[in-house]
Amino acid sequence: MLNFIKNFRRDEDGAVTVDWVVLTAALVGIGVAVVGGVKTQTEDVGTSIATKVSASKLN
Repeated sequence: MLNFIKNFRRDEDGAVTVDWVVLTAALVGIGVAVVGGVKTQTEDVGTSIATKVSASKLN
């Protein structure tokens, strides 16, 4: 049992997987933040364009 614990402690096979999971989670978080910031600006621009198009149709 002691050998198993020593081998488990020295084993680094899963370390790369953990690194990839952390990096992927960080990229997903950054992507969500960017989409959240761009979404509000895009909605504002779309509303502005719709208002101008509606105003031009009336003239």
